[in-house]
Amino acid sequence: MKRDEQEAPKQEGQEGRSGEIRTGVLEMTRKGRGVLRPRTTGFKRSPQDPAVSHGAISRFNLRPGNWIEGIVDRGRGGQWQVKKILKVNGLDPEEWAEVEEYSERDALTPDEQYVLETGPEDYSMRVIDLIAPIGKGTRGLIVATPRSGKTVLLQQMARSIGKNYPDSRIIALLVDERPEEVTDFKRKLADVAEVYASPNDGDISDHTRVSQLAMAYAHRWLEVGEDVVVLLDSLTRLGRAFNVGTKGSGRTMSGGMDARGMEIPRKIFGSARKLEPKGSLTIMATCLIETGSRMDDVIFHEFRGTGNMELVLDRRLSDLRIFPAINIAASGTRNEERFFSEEVLKAHHAIRRHLTRMQPVEAMEALLKALREHKSNKELLDRMLMVANAGS
Repeated sequence: MKRDEQEAPKQEGQEGRSGEIRTGVLEMTRKGRGVLRPRTTGFKRSPQDPAVSHGAISRFNLRPGNWIEGIVDRGRGGQWQVKKILKVNGLDPEEWAEVEEYSERDALTPDEQYVLETGPEDYSMRVIDLIAPIGKGTRGLIVATPRSGKTVLLQQMARSIGKNYPDSRIIALLVDERPEEVTDFKRKLADVAEVYASPNDGDISDHTRVSQLAMAYAHRWLEVGEDVVVLLDSLTRLGRAFNVGTKGSGRTMSGGMDARGMEIPRKIFGSARKLEPKGSLTIMATCLIETGSRMDDVIFHEFRGTGNMELVLDRRLSDLRIFPAINIAASGTRNEERFFSEEVLKAHHAIRRHLTRMQPVEAMEALLKALREHKSNKELLDRMLMVANAGS
């Protein structure tokens, strides 16, 4: 878990005493006021949420999503106010005031891999490491048909990154998902990830608000140099929510999509990047296909090709209960050569060339068989390299 979660417990979004320390995530209201929302309740609004003055926002260059620790007091009318700001995203407020926004800084191509493999039988993560590796700063799209295993894959990614990279901050953002799925995420990932959700029994305004605040929260940690991973389920439902919730342009595209409906979702997905000298935001987002909805098809085509990594899940595999149901030939990562030495890259290419000659089902069965015969990806890659060198 991150350092701010290991500190002594502080009141967060609760009614308490004057002079005590409270923490929360800064939200800017429509009236331009700043309010600290509790992270522990998924940013739910409460009359007990302390306000942050215009003066403090201006003085310390505060932005939506800032994680703030401060001393609170009762103001006029009994409203809680942040009397003194102690920390902003772990920094002294004066130090935070000099932090540049991520969008004003150069975005770099990811060159450091998130290795997901955690053990010999961790087949799904081993497959991703070999076929479509994820880097720090990857903008990844998981293209999924219904019931193809996307939710399980996201949970496995969170657990693998949490185990192998405990200093990375993992955020799961669930938009318009079933309430029971939200509960499942929270219970299974409680020790490795922060889960923010707007379930499908909520309002459209809740979907857009929670999504924007959670992403702003991720951006602020990126700006102070942290490695942040956002697992977004799903871009499709995010797009639907903003299509309904955004003030229309008056022009309707195919599938009932407003011409401006994808502006904010595109910005959210496009914010994944690696920064210099440190800091990265990795986004792994699911996108639904073959749902029978024309709008879903339009949303998929809006995002297709905008990432630098794509993982395509194949219904033919999932119907046969072959997992991970990844279409190997259709999946891959751009600039993956930045992650590996020349020799290791040669072995990766040998595996891909061998598997892409096969049909999707045959290819995954062959890869899983090879993984079962080798205790680690390194062992398999060494074997493939030896074979490749012998044949050259």
